[in-house]
Amino acid sequence: MTTASYNQFCPVAMASEILCTRWTIILLREFTAGTCRFNDLRRGVPRMSPALLSKRLKDLEAAGIVSRSKTAKGPDVYELTEAGKALAPIVWAIGDWGHKWVSAKAALENLDVNLLMWDMRRNIDPKPLPKRRCVIQVIYSGLPAAKKNWWLIVEPGKPTDLCSVDPGFDVDVYLSTDLRTMTEVWMGYTGIARARKDGRLNITGDRQIAGNVQVWLGRSPFAATEKRAA
Repeated sequence: MTTASYNQFCPVAMASEILCTRWTIILLREFTAGTCRFNDLRRGVPRMSPALLSKRLKDLEAAGIVSRSKTAKGPDVYELTEAGKALAPIVWAIGDWGHKWVSAKAALENLDVNLLMWDMRRNIDPKPLPKRRCVIQVIYSGLPAAKKNWWLIVEPGKPTDLCSVDPGFDVDVYLSTDLRTMTEVWMGYTGIARARKDGRLNITGDRQIAGNVQVWLGRSPFAATEKRAA
């Protein structure tokens, strides 16, 4: 996968030559979260160039970690092979370690609204929501106009959709906040009740949906990891 080599027979060294190239572990995070198409992978790694993403996918395919299937209509589908699936607990263990041992202060220096909204989208639990189309608009103060407004569209039997352009549907609930606060809530550094009490998060709209935001929104899968003392 790379011209650089540790030139060691040690399995750690050989695995590192495959897995420790830039963005590779992050791509594997996306695969283990269920992402399987090129454009969706791009949304999960918004700061990775399309050219580098293509290269890493080819590298992972050559290493037997990812397989690619062509479809009659639509984009190719990428899936983890048996070897790739075996990496899932390792990837999540790295995330658990990072959430526990990397300080919240350091983590919050890397705010990214694209990644945050994409992660929220794929973890929303539709079961507590009304059995109809529900539209949640998140409004971020302090961001440029192009990144200030986001819409989450939850419909029964469909994957949650994420839009950064007004989809034209009536909005059920509005969440008005700033990017740091929403990231803190998502990562489990603070709760929704605390953010609302502090005036950093305002929720308006349908009372039923607004009343159980924490239930359907949930938190990052890593938020359950016990955080070390600061």
